[in-house]
Amino acid sequence: MPVFNNILVALDGSEVSQRALVRATDEAKLWKAKLHAIYVVETGLFSSLPLDNTVEIMYRVLEKEGEAVLEKAKKYCSEKGVTIFTHMKQGHAGSEIITLAEREKSDIIIVGSHGKSNTDRLLIGSVSTFVVTHSKVTTMVVRL
Repeated sequence: MPVFNNILVALDGSEVSQRALVRATDEAKLWKAKLHAIYVVETGLFSSLPLDNTVEIMYRVLEKEGEAVLEKAKKYCSEKGVTIFTHMKQGHAGSEIITLAEREKSDIIIVGSHGKSNTDRLLIGSVSTFVVTHSKVTTMVVRL
């Protein structure tokens, strides 16, 4: 039976990522594990846009959303008696998740099966598929 000492959950504000948080919190409580949560501001979405105030405004909106998502996760975990360490990153979501998992020596990554909309998959590909395909860390994909 596997034992998880370090758990990483990826959050994006979607309903399915909230379900991933619930599952990660349950696992952390069960194994008395450290729980880390990551929110990634996808900077790749802006790479083809000219650098101007509009890009800066869009980035700040996503950053604010990330702060709110991570704060909500802290509140949820606190209510469940689990300590959570939060991480805000920018870049390619899949790569940042894998990098953090390796840095924190995570035993498992927990991700939602899809992002906020099916359009996300068409635009940036599926983060969960990327993580499952490229990570050396065991990955659990939570469905709605």
